[in-house]
Amino acid sequence: MTGTSVRAGARILARADGRGGTALPVLEGEGPLAPRRVRASGAEAHVMLVGAMSGPLGGDHLTVTADVAEGARLRVGSSAATLALPGQNRGEAYYDVRLTVADGAELLWLPEQLISVRGSDLAVTTRVDLAPTARLALREEQVLGRAGEEPGRLVSRLVVRIAGRCVLDQELACGPGAPGGWDGPAVLAGHRAVGQIVVVRPEFAERPPVARPLGEGAAVIPLAGPAALVTAVAPDALRLRRLLDEGLRSLD
Repeated sequence: MTGTSVRAGARILARADGRGGTALPVLEGEGPLAPRRVRASGAEAHVMLVGAMSGPLGGDHLTVTADVAEGARLRVGSSAATLALPGQNRGEAYYDVRLTVADGAELLWLPEQLISVRGSDLAVTTRVDLAPTARLALREEQVLGRAGEEPGRLVSRLVVRIAGRCVLDQELACGPGAPGGWDGPAVLAGHRAVGQIVVVRPEFAERPPVARPLGEGAAVIPLAGPAALVTAVAPDALRLRRLLDEGLRSLD
């Protein structure tokens, strides 16, 4: 902790336990980041990120790292939405996520939405590195402001690599100070919830998903690799989740 700012991290390591399940030899967190093991399902280990304190606040720097070793299966969720808040320190906050998935392993990264509160200033960066036969489903959801509230500034970047090759690198900036046009018809078109699911499966190399719309405000987009992107905008978090879930089911 520096002054009124917090630097904190959480680390998760998942390994095959040799009995058809997944062990968690490393599960640790500090400050507002508290990973907790919950009841497993079959071969999957389940972890819930629990907010131990408010955050991220202005000036905070939070880092979450998850490594899924060969043959392991891990599902990570969160117990509640994450609120980006102004805090006493008015500086920019940072939230970094680093995910690594080995051959034959699977990661389901499915946290609840991030809410950009008025006056906040947050940069989120998620980097995913996958081995050639790794599997992934990663969901991101961002809500711009609470009910009836203008958003803070939010910059979100997502980078996905498979076998060292970049298949997705995109950034979205919203709110005060963001480049002009972020709320226009070419980007959010007045919507206040935006999200995506990235799905990586080795079988997509032989049977790639087909680009298609998913009703109003959502679409499935094949990526240059065994991967697909479901992207959506919506007036609220509930509608956004329904669109993303529909897109994920269509890939199944």
